[in-house]
Amino acid sequence: MNTKLKMAIVGAGIWGENHARIYRAHPFCEVVAVCDRDRTKAEALAAKIGIDRYYDDYREMFKTSGCDAVAIVTPDFAHAEAAISAAEHKKHILVEKPLATTREEVSAMREAFEKNKVRVMVDLHNRWSPPFNVAYQSLEQGELGKPYSAYMRLNDIKWVATDMLPWAASSSILWFLGSHSVDTLRWFFGSEVSRVYAVSRKGLLASLGVDTVDSYLSTLEFKNGGIAQMENGWITPNANPCVNDIKFNILGDRGMISLDLSSHNLIQKYTDEKVQVPDVLVQHSVFGYPRGFAFESIRSFVDCMLSGEKFRVSVEDAANTSLVILSIMESAQKRQPVEVAY
Repeated sequence: MNTKLKMAIVGAGIWGENHARIYRAHPFCEVVAVCDRDRTKAEALAAKIGIDRYYDDYREMFKTSGCDAVAIVTPDFAHAEAAISAAEHKKHILVEKPLATTREEVSAMREAFEKNKVRVMVDLHNRWSPPFNVAYQSLEQGELGKPYSAYMRLNDIKWVATDMLPWAASSSILWFLGSHSVDTLRWFFGSEVSRVYAVSRKGLLASLGVDTVDSYLSTLEFKNGGIAQMENGWITPNANPCVNDIKFNILGDRGMISLDLSSHNLIQKYTDEKVQVPDVLVQHSVFGYPRGFAFESIRSFVDCMLSGEKFRVSVEDAANTSLVILSIMESAQKRQPVEVAY
């Protein structure tokens, strides 16, 4: 591999631009090409980051750009085809979460990755969150004993579904946020989910023109006996000071840790118009450089590609997370428990 990792990006939206900024800031990485099916968006991002290669066909980009690896930063339901094509062109891959949104796509992607012997990581970035990571260290060091039960809330304000994501009606809050929740709980329990029971409610977003489920409440049973409850919705009022509403509690047989990351009390901003909790954890900048745990995971992909270290999130982690979410959706539809089939 070259001294610098040459990255290409599929998807020139907001998060694709974040990827480009992170790669540019990394001393041993460079962006060599950008692709978007809307060629004007690809051209605009390429001009913004100072490169001259942009495409509306990722297959052509894989053939001619000279990239070593590719970031798939498309809507969650559009990962499989691009990732499989990248694997067939022998490109290493960073896929935004989730890995895929159907069982068939998960299977086809895993087969393509293994067949073509490419390295793959899925950006389930909550493992890089400092509060969650500190909590995990306490668990790992035995301070909490064996994990017994947990609760995790990860919600968004309505604006995310109504304004931020033009494709929200084609997705689910479980794919957009629930994938982080499931991966975090799997990580903490050190076990796979055996059975789920979920209920959902729909109507509020549909009345606003976005035909998607408003919220899910899910119970997860783990193979090692642990149990967890998980709440995911995107109908929190827009006046909530934080875009995300994040709460987490894990109880072990010797101790407990609780996190409240929506109102983290580190910084508040008040004006005559509104109250804000500025983001100093997830995605922010320091002296113009991208910082925050949602950026650290992307940097970690580059670092591990260069060092040869294992990724912090394996393909199996991501695949099993997708399979759990599919089971949650099935359970909510049937209103009965569902065994997770791996």
